[in-house]
This record gives sequence, structure tokens and C-alpha cells, in this order.
Amino acid sequence: MASNLHALPDSPCIGVCSTLFDEVCKGCGRTASEVSNWVFMSDTEKRAVWVRIEREGKAMRFRDDKL
Repeated sequence: MASNLHALPDSPCIGVCSTLFDEVCKGCGRTASEVSNWVFMSDTEKRAVWVRIEREGKAMRFRDDKL
């Protein structure tokens, strides 16, 4: 199965980080562990994170009311 990560940004990060005080970043929806290990994750692992955060849709990245 080919990865389609090339169609996505390098990272889900939108520069609104909250992982110092929250278990899940309010900006991108990733856990603190996912944020800190992102560069070491395989394409398959990254895609799984993208699928989960898109499905949850709670992060500011996916909301219309980003302010």
C-alpha cells in the first residue's frame, strides 16, 4: 500500500501548541508523545496519527472557529 503522506503537510502542527500543559495538543490533536516523536515515526505511523486526528476533528486544525 503506497503512502499518501505527500499530499499532507509535513506535520499536523499549526503553531498553536499546548502539549506542555495538556495531554493532547489543542492545535493539532496529537499527544505529547506523538509531537515529540514525529520525526522518528514511519510513514505508516504518521498516517495512523493523521487518520485519528482527522476522524476526531477536535483540534483547532480541523475547526472553522480557529480563533
